Amino acid sequence: MALEFRNVTKRFTTANNALTAVSDVNFRVAPGEFVSVVGPSGCGKSTILSMTAGLYQPTEGEVLVSDAPVTGPNSHVGFMLQKDLLLPWRSIISNIEFGLEARGVAKAERRDRAMKELAHCQLAGFENHYPYQLSGGMRQRAALARTLAIDPEIILLDEPFSALDAQTKLLLQNSFAGTIAETGKTTLLITHDLHEAVLMSDRILVLSERPGTIVAEIEVDLPRRDRPLERRVMPQVADYAAQLFKHLKLEEKAA
Repeated sequence: MALEFRNVTKRFTTANNALTAVSDVNFRVAPGEFVSVVGPSGCGKSTILSMTAGLYQPTEGEVLVSDAPVTGPNSHVGFMLQKDLLLPWRSIISNIEFGLEARGVAKAERRDRAMKELAHCQLAGFENHYPYQLSGGMRQRAALARTLAIDPEIILLDEPFSALDAQTKLLLQNSFAGTIAETGKTTLLITHDLHEAVLMSDRILVLSERPGTIVAEIEVDLPRRDRPLERRVMPQVADYAAQLFKHLKLEEKAA
C-alpha cells in the first residue's frame, strides 16, 4: 500500500501565535518500501507521522494512502513509538491481542494471530510473562508484534530504538528489519541516528529546520536491507552518512 504527501503544510495555531511545523512537503513511499526521515530537532518529523496516522489533518495539501485521502485514524496504519507502552497488568500475549480485542476480533482468532506474531518477533515461550519480566529489547519486540498483529499495510516507527543501549539497539535493528522485510510492509521511520537510516532504508528523506521541507532525497543503493548488521560493514555506509551530514550542515555546526 502506497503513502503519498502532496504539497502538505501543517500549521498549529493558538490564541497568541501560529507555528508552521512543515511546509510544502511532497514525497511518495511505494508499497513495501522502507523510507527514513531525518532532520534537526523540531523540524516536523513526528508531525509527518501523526498526519500519516490521521491524528492531525494538513492545513494545506493532502496525505493519501493508496490514493485515498487520510481523514482520520484508520486500520491501514500501525504506529510504534519510542516507548513500548505495554500495559503492565496484562501478560505479553494479552498485550499483543489488545488492538485486535479493541477491533472486536473473536478470541480464538486473536490468540492465533498474537501467537504467530510472537514467533515472528522471536518471543515464543514468553507469552505468559509480564512486561516487567522482559528486557527493554524484548519489550520493543513485543510492541512490534502488537503492531503487526493488527495487520497494518503501513508501519510508522517513531525512533523505536533510541532508548536502548548500543548492543541491544544493533540486534533489534537487525531483528526489526528482517521481520518487516519478510512481511512486506510499507514503512516510514523517524530517526536522529544517521547510520541507522542508512542501515535500514531503501531511501532517506532529509528535512530542513522548521518549518520542515524536504531538502534532499537519497537512494540507498546497498544490498541486504533486511540485514543491517551485514550492511554495517560495507564501506559505502560511511559515504552515505557523509552525504547526510552535508545536507544537514552538521560539519559547519561542529566547526
